Amino acid sequence: MTDRDILDALNAHLPGFIRMLGGSCVAVDQAAQSVTFEFDVSTDFCHSVNVVQGGFTTAMLDAAMSHSVFAVLGRDNIANVSSLEIKTSYIAPTLAGKQKAVGRIVRATYKTAFLEAQLFSPAGELTATASSVAKLVRTRTD
Repeated sequence: MTDRDILDALNAHLPGFIRMLGGSCVAVDQAAQSVTFEFDVSTDFCHSVNVVQGGFTTAMLDAAMSHSVFAVLGRDNIANVSSLEIKTSYIAPTLAGKQKAVGRIVRATYKTAFLEAQLFSPAGELTATASSVAKLVRTRTD
């Protein structure tokens, strides 16, 4: 499959929470084992007027990380990606509006993946990072 085919397939199966955050997958790079998401977060997900609540920041990072697994390892091989641990570092306030999340596979074994992601403001400022250990649920092949 080409990167474009994978991108189209990912966007066709986005969970509702990604759409609620104004998100879509905009790039797949199989060689770098990464995906890029763009979000347009409304103030409905903010506290202190326009600062995105931390859980939603983590959700954007987690979406990018988990979708890197589907993009690289394939939905034919992976039925589910379940987070076992996520660590988020908040570097600067994430503000309502456009955001870019880049997630990638650091290492994947048969049952476990080590993932990381970065979140950027429209000006390219790094606002948050995350790392995750995820359980990979393989598609049954009976």
